[in-house]
Amino acid sequence: MRADRLVSLVLLLRRHGRLTADTLARELEVSTRTVLRDIEALSAAGVPVYAERGRHGGFALLPGFRTGLTGLNHDEALALLAAGPGRGERAFGLGPALASALRKVVDALPDTHRTSASDAAARFLVDPETDLLSRRLVHEEVPDTTMIVVRRAVLAGHKLRILYAATGQAPRWRTVDPIGLVTVRDRGYLLATRAGEDRTYRLSRVGAAEELPEPAERPSRVDLDRIWRDHSARFLSDDHLTVLVRVNPARREDLFDSAVAVRAEEPEADGRLRVEVTFQDARHAEWALWQLGPDAEALTPPSLRAALHTRATALATRYAGPTGE
Repeated sequence: MRADRLVSLVLLLRRHGRLTADTLARELEVSTRTVLRDIEALSAAGVPVYAERGRHGGFALLPGFRTGLTGLNHDEALALLAAGPGRGERAFGLGPALASALRKVVDALPDTHRTSASDAAARFLVDPETDLLSRRLVHEEVPDTTMIVVRRAVLAGHKLRILYAATGQAPRWRTVDPIGLVTVRDRGYLLATRAGEDRTYRLSRVGAAEELPEPAERPSRVDLDRIWRDHSARFLSDDHLTVLVRVNPARREDLFDSAVAVRAEEPEADGRLRVEVTFQDARHAEWALWQLGPDAEALTPPSLRAALHTRATALATRYAGPTGE
């Protein structure tokens, strides 16, 4: 752990030139005293780090010092720098590791490419927190301590005890055999088996976790993409309502944002879209389509059309006469 921190410290100094102990402490998420001890350790190991006193002082490396990281060309580094920030830094509690890795990526570049790659990466924005309608993406937080335990059990192939709160239920302990981790639209999931049955657990609902010494009962090789598709198919078939909708293309994203899943989509001759979407239940579908007003029409099922008709009729009746004042 300390060795990684020492490498990160050197890379920070190489990238920024001169940094104060307080700045290094914030970047490395340690105390200032720890930074000073690390500086002493680097000096003792022969790394040419020196201190400059005064108002604009700090720590720096002698000019020309390089680490032994090599092998990345300009476009490879640019791809990592552009893709790294954003959702990736929050996935499965690996944010600090990603920050350290990106520092190594920058340092691996020749001097002539380092600045140009960093400047170019600043021109790319992947998955911002808000869209063009200023709707903020909701990121589900998972405590680092819990995420580390879950991640360690998944990678080590050990059984896992989790304190899990299913929807509408009080939290209770479960012992599972972890298979893998999946992140979808800033939501993390643990794929596992329990008593031989496939299970999917949302990580934000895991209150605590404990890695057990027993090996997990799982295959040695795994196809997470196939398993996720299977889990998704079963999820959508259980107690969900599938609706066929004609929608104004301008309201397409509003419809998709409110649905659980989109199963099919095709244009119609009049310019509208015919889409097949899934909602949690009839009440959810009625609410979602009501929000779209005349821009959407439920074609099936008939029960949903009847419910929307009843609601529209009641509203029309309410406003047909003069005001009640």
